[in-house]
Amino acid sequence: MNLDLYVWRQNGPDNHGRLVRYEARDISPDMSFLEMLDVVNEQLIRNAEEPIAFDHDCREGICGSCAQVINGVPQGPREKTTVCQLHMRHFRDGDTIYIEPLRARAFPVIKDLIVDRSAFDRIIQSGGFISVHTGGVPDANVVLIPKDDAETAMDAAECIGCGACVAACPNGSAMLFTAAKVTHLALLPQGRIEATRRVCMMTEAMREEGFGSCGNHYECQAVCPKGIKVQFIAKLNREFIWAQAKQLSGKREKAG
Repeated sequence: MNLDLYVWRQNGPDNHGRLVRYEARDISPDMSFLEMLDVVNEQLIRNAEEPIAFDHDCREGICGSCAQVINGVPQGPREKTTVCQLHMRHFRDGDTIYIEPLRARAFPVIKDLIVDRSAFDRIIQSGGFISVHTGGVPDANVVLIPKDDAETAMDAAECIGCGACVAACPNGSAMLFTAAKVTHLALLPQGRIEATRRVCMMTEAMREEGFGSCGNHYECQAVCPKGIKVQFIAKLNREFIWAQAKQLSGKREKAG
């Protein structure tokens, strides 16, 4: 396969970026998208040119670091597929492909296709964990959890924090990411202990990081490589309303 690539090149967050044309020649249809970029970079290095900077780690669709915008779609054209798991057989010989970094105010460009997603880390650090002592590891099935709750919690826990949902949202919202992290803990007994504090702290951190609000466009669900559903945003809203009501009730009790 021979392809024309238009790749976003930018030296840093304070520099202006631009699309630069490259030729990808003799690309095997069995290569992954990142392997195709590796081939292009090898050619650039041979020509004494600076290689394209892009993020990657596991290359198994687990870590989420490879997220790019391909032909205007975060994580590329295939549903429930990360960039590293996207294969070149899904493109045609002679195609023109535009490759850009995730576009969001909260994700400043570090270099070329690499963006700073540490805002997600700070949301997790604000409360996306269990800090109370839950004792040793219990035997299986000692803590009884309804099957539906366990399966839903596992579905939410699939979120890999790639940021595609933010880039796809017209408002740059991180609601789907935050909702998945809140939901998978809120549905389990160990997570209920700190549920009120958690949802308040994480939503406040999300706001402080500059993410937008949810506008019910459903674009986040459409591009999520793990198929995280917008129903988790509804769960986040319910948790937040309950937390606010609980705090208000506590203030009234103290005042009375």
